[in-house]
Formats: sequence, C-alpha cells, structure tokens
Amino acid sequence: MKQHGINALGECIRSDYGNTAGIIVQKGGETVYETYCNGFAADQPAHVFSVTKSIISLLIGIAMDQGRIGSVDRKVLAFFPDYTIKRGEKTIQRVTLRDMLTMTAPYKYKSAPYTKYFSSDSWVKASLDLLGGKGEIGPFRYAPLIGPDILSGILTKATGRSALDFAVENLFKPLHITVASNIVFHSKEEQIAIMTGGSTSGWVADPQGINTAGWGLFLTPHDMAKIGRLLLNHGVWGNQQIVSDRWIKESTTPHSYWDNRPYGYLWWILDPQEHSFAALGDGGNTLYVNPAKDIVVAMTGLFKPRAKDRIGLIKEHIEPLFA
Repeated sequence: MKQHGINALGECIRSDYGNTAGIIVQKGGETVYETYCNGFAADQPAHVFSVTKSIISLLIGIAMDQGRIGSVDRKVLAFFPDYTIKRGEKTIQRVTLRDMLTMTAPYKYKSAPYTKYFSSDSWVKASLDLLGGKGEIGPFRYAPLIGPDILSGILTKATGRSALDFAVENLFKPLHITVASNIVFHSKEEQIAIMTGGSTSGWVADPQGINTAGWGLFLTPHDMAKIGRLLLNHGVWGNQQIVSDRWIKESTTPHSYWDNRPYGYLWWILDPQEHSFAALGDGGNTLYVNPAKDIVVAMTGLFKPRAKDRIGLIKEHIEPLFA
C-alpha cells in the first residue's frame, strides 16, 4: 500500500507540478522520499526565490543572538546614519526592523520600478528611497524584491560582513551547505537567465557586494532540509547552538496577517495549532516544517508564473503518506 501511494505521489508531481526540480521529505530526521525532475540532480542548486527571505530572517536572528543588532524595535535608519532623508519625510524615520521583518512597512510605489532599481549602484539605497512615503506603518504590505535588501544592508552594517560571508561562517559551514560566491549580473539578459535558469550557483549581490534579501539565493533540497531540521532541533546542530530557540519561536509566531494568513518574521505560519510554518518562493520553492508531525519537506522548482501551491501537495499527498 505504501509503495502504491509513493507511485501515486510521483505521478501527481509529474502531472500537476511539472516545473519541480527536486523534493526531499524527512520524517524523524530520516529521508523517506526523494526525487528529482527536469534534469536536476541531488547536488544541483536551484534559485529558491523568496525562500531567501526566510534565510535572511535566520541570519538576522543569529546576529541578534551575538549582540550585533540589539533589538527588532531599533529604527531602520539607525543602521544608515549617512542616509539623507528627503525634506518632509517622516514615516521612514519611524520604520523599525520589526516592521521590515513582518512586512508592515509602507512603500512609495504601487507598481514596482524594477528597471530603476536594478540599474542603480546600490539596491539598499534604492530601497530606502522607496521606503515610507504617505503610507501607514502596520498594514501588511508584501514586498517581493524591492525593500527586503534593506535587511541585508542592516546585516552588513551590523556585522561588517556580507550576508553571504556571515551565512557561510555562522550557518552554511556548520550545516555543510555550500554557497560558493556572489553572483553579479551585467545586463537584463543575464538577470533573466539567473532568475529563471537552473545552471547557476551562489547568491546574487548588487554592485556594492550587498546580497539580495528577497530573492537570489541558490540552494539544493538537501540544503533546505538541513535548515528545516535545524529549526525542528530548536536551533541546535550537532552540539552547536546555531540560532537561539527564542529567535525561532519569535520568528515563527504570527505578528501580521495577509488576509487571514498569519506571517512571522519572514516566515509564513500555516497552522498555529501544529505550529507548522514555511518559507515560500516563486516556482513552488518551499521549505515546510511541521514540529507536531516531526516532518520537513524541501522543494525546489524552476520559475513558472503562478506555479501551483505546494502546500496543497504537502497536505493532500505527502503528509498523509509519511506523517
């Protein structure tokens, strides 16, 4: 019966989730299902899009544990003392790190000015220039690309290291995750190739060497599964406390809401009773963690507009089979 269910799961993935690159399911720390599609192999990273945001959340937590940031209630501009505020700007002066982490900071744009943003010398400054305006702090305002880079700018200001270098030392290396180098593109064509392709490895950075925070990180399903297991283990890997359990609990607790879906610190909260949560990115890239069922599901996928929601796949097919 179990094999029949596994076969049916494979057929479902092929027929309904055709842009899948790889899937790993772990139960109790053991891999119980693993598959790769579209020419991907186990050691081949994929662009995980907005899953990058949740990794940034972890890095902010590690920096917080090390006493480098202070408090999530610190004002964003405290990290950028050289930034010049435009006359009449008041809202930006009140935006805190917490507002950025919970997606409750306002922005000046309705339609994101991607061309201006990507052609700028500093994506952090471009994001700061668009932060605030006449909007209110508090309502949920999801910022896919433009805005989250402020967080990697804060991380760099607070630690003196790029997000990638800080991650290698404090997260990736202890978990034996390899993210080799920065990715810098020099044309729109290169950017599109990086956004949609599967042949690159690393972490996108702007011309100043500041890594992206809303997208741009390349990981394998194994990499993501390790991070999921770290979270289930209360931040402990081996005998090392990588990130505090306090930060994990705080960042996976509801702080804001998009419609009725709760949001933590750059993590989507799926079931408050089971305390399940997920990092979600375009193309179906997903890191799903369910402590109540001791299950981790890591999925990578190729870019596809409006890709089918993987949480449905997990709830309807994967958890009933393995949890």
